[in-house]
Amino acid sequence: MSTDKEDLAADDEFTSAEEEVEPQVETAKTNLSKRRTIDNMLEERRLQKQLADFDYDL
Repeated sequence: MSTDKEDLAADDEFTSAEEEVEPQVETAKTNLSKRRTIDNMLEERRLQKQLADFDYDL
């Protein structure tokens, strides 16, 4: 009987370890999407600057 209770306690600890891994994956995805958004904004600024500097009197 006491062995069964020890097994349950070990299972509870294992479950909490799995829960900690999942948010890290979501954070990585969020960071990647934020980075892509920033990269897109920087690219847009660069292209707007090129358009502003473009010599239309060729």
